[in-house]
Amino acid sequence: MKAITTRGASDIDAPNVFEDTDMPLASPGRLDLQVRIDAVAVNPVDTKIRAGALGNISEPTILGWDAVGRVEAVGDAVTHFQPGDRVYYAGEVDRPGCNAEQQIVDSRLVAHAPKTLNDEQAAAMPLTSLTAWEGLFDKLGLAQDDTAHSEQTLLVINGAGGVGSSVIQLARQLTGLTIIATASRDETADWCRTLGAHAVINHHDLIPELRAAGHETVDYIFNCHDIGVHWDNMVELIRPLGRIVAIAETEQTVDINALQPKAATFCWEFMFARPMHGYHPERHGEILAELATLLDEGRIHTTLGNVIGPLSVDNLTKAHRQLESGRTRGKLVLTALA
Repeated sequence: MKAITTRGASDIDAPNVFEDTDMPLASPGRLDLQVRIDAVAVNPVDTKIRAGALGNISEPTILGWDAVGRVEAVGDAVTHFQPGDRVYYAGEVDRPGCNAEQQIVDSRLVAHAPKTLNDEQAAAMPLTSLTAWEGLFDKLGLAQDDTAHSEQTLLVINGAGGVGSSVIQLARQLTGLTIIATASRDETADWCRTLGAHAVINHHDLIPELRAAGHETVDYIFNCHDIGVHWDNMVELIRPLGRIVAIAETEQTVDINALQPKAATFCWEFMFARPMHGYHPERHGEILAELATLLDEGRIHTTLGNVIGPLSVDNLTKAHRQLESGRTRGKLVLTALA
């Protein structure tokens, strides 16, 4: 099987960060699917793992945790899929990824792909949409009712990124929240408004802009950026007994005690926690099935930003470099291995 592998590198411009490799493909386990990959998306977690976030990479490793493709074979205990099915999923960080011709993936993490989206559009959705869904409904505890929370506000920090783009849409379609997104460029601010944000403010001047928009505090914060950069702002802006969820760690020191006077809740969202710990992994497949329905009904839309081109060493390097620049709108997608 052809694949693109890495031995890890913190610097994307170091020599031979990615290499074309021929690797054996394992046989599907009892609950696994063997999928031929048609398109993949690249996420910040890809760049972090490449740089050693889960430990040094000593052997050639296939990255990639967003894919759409066709089922080639199924494990003995699989009942919901058969060869030929078109599927999408985010997979597991502790198994080989999707930057390859084929992949073995746990069927419980998979759903049938949205029928109305092409491969590139569908590949953009799984990881970030799962993250947004779990953050909103499992962590912030929001009710799925378009009349619920109609007197409350949600601040989405980094609204134009992959996760933020899904957070805005799901919150707008499935709750009654007033959604305030942050963006720092005209292009990304327009993107947030198109997705459903009621207001867009600049995160470089967060507190004055929020208050100029008529909000002294907010009820909920979904932070899709380094928490250290925004910690003091979040402490000031969250209302008493409010809730904050975050997806990106920090190297800065933050004072968790600062939230105590407001009795505010802070929690992490890490989409891979379920499969890593075997904690109801089937919930990912269920959520993706619900998302596929929302997409096919036109209630939410793909967050595809750009199609870089076919999966290749050069194009994968380009995608990682662009993500690390911090100037990405929506998701970056590559088509099948060249």
